[in-house]
Amino acid sequence: MKHTEFWSRLEDALGPAYARSWASMYVLADLGGRTVDEALAAGVPPKEVWRAVWSALELPARER
Repeated sequence: MKHTEFWSRLEDALGPAYARSWASMYVLADLGGRTVDEALAAGVPPKEVWRAVWSALELPARER
């Protein structure tokens, strides 16, 4: 998964106005206590970050 696909999926899940804000503020235990922005900046692959987001938001299986 590329970064562009990750951001597109996050915007689809949360809406374009809220996705970036959520990514910078919401801390995910599955990412080692980091936010999405921190995890991506640290080099965590977008696919791994998406799995953590998918789990945290309890999105449907089809969104995985």
